[in-house]
Amino acid sequence: MDVILNLCKTYTDLSKGDIRKIIVISKLLPIISDLTQADVFIDCPTKNSNKAIVVAEAKPVSRPSMYKNSVVGMLALRENEPAALRTLELGISTKDMKAVTQENANVRQTVAPIRNRDKSVIGVVIVEKDITEAINRDKYMEMLAETTEELTNNLLSLTGNEGAITNYLDDAIIIFDKDGIAKFANPVAVQLYKTLGYKDQIVGMHFNNIRLDDNSFEDIISREKFSVSEVNISNYILQVKYALQDSNSIGLFMMIKDITKFKQQEKELMLKSVAFKEIHHRVKNNLQMIASLLNLQSRRAENESTKIALKESMSRILSIAATHEILAQNGIDDVNIKKVIEKIIEKIKAYDCNPSKQINIEVIGDNFKVNSDMATSISLVVNELIENSIEHAFEGKDNGNIRISIENGKIYSNISVIDDGTGFNIRRIDSNSLGLNIVRSIVKEKLSGDLNMVSSDRGTKVVFDFKNNED
Repeated sequence: MDVILNLCKTYTDLSKGDIRKIIVISKLLPIISDLTQADVFIDCPTKNSNKAIVVAEAKPVSRPSMYKNSVVGMLALRENEPAALRTLELGISTKDMKAVTQENANVRQTVAPIRNRDKSVIGVVIVEKDITEAINRDKYMEMLAETTEELTNNLLSLTGNEGAITNYLDDAIIIFDKDGIAKFANPVAVQLYKTLGYKDQIVGMHFNNIRLDDNSFEDIISREKFSVSEVNISNYILQVKYALQDSNSIGLFMMIKDITKFKQQEKELMLKSVAFKEIHHRVKNNLQMIASLLNLQSRRAENESTKIALKESMSRILSIAATHEILAQNGIDDVNIKKVIEKIIEKIKAYDCNPSKQINIEVIGDNFKVNSDMATSISLVVNELIENSIEHAFEGKDNGNIRISIENGKIYSNISVIDDGTGFNIRRIDSNSLGLNIVRSIVKEKLSGDLNMVSSDRGTKVVFDFKNNED
């Protein structure tokens, strides 16, 4: 607490009473951090209107912090953290705004004002989360950003009119005293319990009478500081968060989130995943059946050109089947490009390699996901280029190497097929070659890319690029 006192005296014009309130709220930061699963800070206004000073911080217990070091005592600049300065000046909450931390990390901030008895803003509570978190984490596992200001205010004032909960909250909040008696419930909690059939006011009731899971009050207070459970009750699926507070008047916080909708969506996604798997599995089987029929037909064909054409068609179909095989395993529309190419190589080694030659094929480079349409196009191109190398690059040689190199770029990525064969004269390429025309057409029309070839007596390198998936 001496740190807060010294920082406020050095950098701010806050009164002793204001500083005492900042110190009181700082004791609540760990509980807010655990409930929101985020890094939480208190910033206070400095004598420079474009800067604020970080006076307190808390890091979540059950997940890694975004910060390597403490930032207490460091300045928050307007150009980096506009949300903090905005709330300090206007006294209104700022939600989900981009910011740059003192460690130059990109985050999203939700900021709530701290007011003194005169309603003047004396600081802000900042909740920070990874800017990519909305993509990488299930949303129902996160507390809504809107609860920050109301939670902070009501932790300080359980019985008065200050900090009344507004009606836009989506989370239910109930606060219990040391004896397990409910001292505060926000409107969402009141409405939830009415929906569940409660006739009496839940404020004044004991925890054990309004609990939604098997935990008793004694069970909760004997455990760790933060815990989460999930319950099914009536037609609802609810996530219940418990957090303890070691203070004179507050014993336990209970936050309830209705995750019914998210669970239903999760179930629908699982069903869709199963359906996708089945569809891709059937497509793969049908393609393999067609390839088998072409293989039988090629054996019966007497004309050598017909046999070659049928074999090439079979190879192309199997390269597409390889993509659908991976999609059938994943149950989603995106696949790892390296895995697709490795499947193609497995197919080529099984069906197409000349047993009299020792040809090594390897894949190196980046691995990233592409959608099914792009994966199919890439598999056809890579299959065609590898087969072309096997057929033409190693004439007069007993062994050789083919390397497929993958490079992931920001806008365009590229794949190189490189062999150490005898090479050829690019100027003499047959413009009527079906395989080459297929490759050029797919690269240009399906992948929006370019195709380039370089060849010498040390081998051949063919590179094609393609535009990355749009986010």
